[in-house]
Amino acid sequence: MKLGFLTGCLGDIPIEEKIIWAKKQGFDCIEVSCWPKVNTRDYSGTDIDVENFDEKIAEKLKMILKRENIFISSLAYYDNNLHEDLKIRKSYHNHLKKVIDAAQLLDVEMVGTFIGRNMKLTINDNFKLFETVFSEILDYAKERNVKIIIENCPMIGWNKDGFSGTISYSPELWDEMFRRLPYDNFGLNFDPSHLVWLKVDYIRALKDYKNKIFHIHAKDTEIKEEMLSYYSIFGKQINKMNEWDNGWNFGRIPGRGQINWDEFFRTLREINYDGVISIEHEDKEYEGSIEKIKEGLELGKNFLRKYI
Repeated sequence: MKLGFLTGCLGDIPIEEKIIWAKKQGFDCIEVSCWPKVNTRDYSGTDIDVENFDEKIAEKLKMILKRENIFISSLAYYDNNLHEDLKIRKSYHNHLKKVIDAAQLLDVEMVGTFIGRNMKLTINDNFKLFETVFSEILDYAKERNVKIIIENCPMIGWNKDGFSGTISYSPELWDEMFRRLPYDNFGLNFDPSHLVWLKVDYIRALKDYKNKIFHIHAKDTEIKEEMLSYYSIFGKQINKMNEWDNGWNFGRIPGRGQINWDEFFRTLREINYDGVISIEHEDKEYEGSIEKIKEGLELGKNFLRKYI
């Protein structure tokens, strides 16, 4: 296995500096954020500007990666690909295709995204829309030798009532995704942290979906039981700090939450997973400055190196 991190957490530092820092800290790879320069997403970033990317820029970046002996595990662009506004949805699809084009130019195997959800449709109609939308995306990616990986975050902030903003957060929904679109270049960017607070057995999920786990997000989670009892499983409804605030679940650096990492990595070895473990830094206690974010990444790296 190889250890990396999602680069967007380091803000506007140039990608070359992030690569040099990653190498110096002992990371094997990076997962590169490729959102548009203008966007409103938390934890996003534009480390590669795919709107203005070409073969010359790709070759320069590949030279830097080769010099530092670092590789890119995946390009990341996570947005709502089933958005109810057709104009917005089309802009997301156009950008995603440019990310796929960039992956081809860089010889990067994977591009990560979300399925999303149309909030005006039923779950069944969402899956019909998914089939139409993602068959085109998967065909486009396959022609360029790129795999599409879906992260299993429910994105509750996309739904004004705090419920799921995606249709790809549970084993039931994964089964439906892969039944409808049984592409060999279609898999998961498996994040155990969401499964913990959704009460899904992440160890069983590793075993059951071993052939569809192409990439792994390393993120921990802390559940504050007293706040869960107060707000309920549906989360805080009044006086939210932001749209993601459910009041009782908190993203943490690996090792600072409730995931049993001993069992997690033991299971990865049982299923012969030999891919990338990428730290997704969303720990609010290690934010506020680049120095603090780097401290969080180093903490996660030092913890995970016990296993990798």
